Amino acid sequence: MPTSSCCRSCSRSGTFAFDSYAGAAEPLHGETVTALASAAADHGVAVLAGSFVEDLAASTAAGFETPAGEGYANTAVFLDRDGNRRGVYRKHHLFGYDSAEAELLTPGESLSTVEFDGFTVATTTCYDLRFPELYRRLVEAGATLVLVPSAWPYPRVEHWQLLPRARAVENLLYVAAINGVGEFNSANLLGRSAVYDPWGTRVAALGEQRGLLEARLDPEAVSQRREEFPALADRRDP
Repeated sequence: MPTSSCCRSCSRSGTFAFDSYAGAAEPLHGETVTALASAAADHGVAVLAGSFVEDLAASTAAGFETPAGEGYANTAVFLDRDGNRRGVYRKHHLFGYDSAEAELLTPGESLSTVEFDGFTVATTTCYDLRFPELYRRLVEAGATLVLVPSAWPYPRVEHWQLLPRARAVENLLYVAAINGVGEFNSANLLGRSAVYDPWGTRVAALGEQRGLLEARLDPEAVSQRREEFPALADRRDP
């Protein structure tokens, strides 16, 4: 992907600050997305705004399509270089183990793919990495690049280094896994953002500290790898 694109993980409340969700929640046209849309347009870059706590009732009232019911969602929005809202993804798999996320949030019901710079860009969020069937659905939708904003904590370092790479290998596509750093309530995020190519090779990575990660991606590489090694064509329904 050209250097005029970017992806970042952001949250006003902090992923593990469950008591702050209600106060920090905002609709799709709220302060966070509006500010990042302006920044995207001002600088001519595409931005993945997310994830943030979305107020579903407020979004519905403004005319946006949302999951059934009220409450909140873990939401990411893809903004193009003009600041236009092109895609909305709400986290499908909510973390239930030793966490209030599944109690407080409503899971997403739809996928999001966006045509951008020769890629079909999809989004998943953090815990979604553990569910390969979601990525198969994205392949069926044409995805060639998946952006994964995350708040992945210690001690699950090996999982973070394995799962994005596995999703890239299984589906012969790019995976950009963007993780937070630092302490948030009782969690200590492990950083290590990385980009994997369709062969599973790590093409760019950061360590535990905050930083800027740049990766140059080739939109033709996905089709080339799928032609060279057509494993997806050999899939059979179980």
